[in-house]
Amino acid sequence: MTFEVITLFPEVLKPYLSESIMGRATRRKLFKVNFYDLRDFSSDRKYKRVDDRVYGGGPGMVIQAGPVVKAVEHIKNKSKKSKTKVVILSPAGIEFNDRLASSWSKNYERLILICGRYEGIDERVKKVIGNWKLEIENLSIGPYVLSGGELAALIIIDAVGRKVSGVLGKAESLEEKRLGTGVPVYTRPEVFLYRKRKYSVPKVLLSGDHKKISDWRLLHRKTGEK
Repeated sequence: MTFEVITLFPEVLKPYLSESIMGRATRRKLFKVNFYDLRDFSSDRKYKRVDDRVYGGGPGMVIQAGPVVKAVEHIKNKSKKSKTKVVILSPAGIEFNDRLASSWSKNYERLILICGRYEGIDERVKKVIGNWKLEIENLSIGPYVLSGGELAALIIIDAVGRKVSGVLGKAESLEEKRLGTGVPVYTRPEVFLYRKRKYSVPKVLLSGDHKKISDWRLLHRKTGEK
């Protein structure tokens, strides 16, 4: 799996992906992340401008089609045989979820993530890339608006990348492969004392009865302890 990130701010993304699980995975070459500064594909040689005013009037600026198309074409030409999906990160897109993360980790060799900024990206990008027979769609990470797509790109890389074989060491490390996300968890000490008040681990988790423990976890997943 290779993630190709087109952004105005590549240096913002690199620190997170160099640490912890993601850092170990890239160093072990379990997946790869490449960064492309959109300004490198600008036709404006002097100022490297990649945005302009909105047609029809209104505030803000729009990322031009030309630099984005050139960046995607550059990536496409060096990886013609890879099963590729192009994603424009936008609050107007379909909402990302774990099902998509799992599907993409299995069905694609390359994800091209285009980080939006300002008022968005010229809509003609989708038409041009669609003519190349590449899959392309707008994607959102939630019902809110961010300043740009960089945080969204990190979320997608993390969510998809952790499902790549070997990244977490064991398939059992994937929470969603066990009981799902949100199961309450506890560790030592058995009794946590804070300001003269005791907080104990639920007795069922200390029982050694695997059936009762499993039933308890199923009951409490995603809802928290009651």
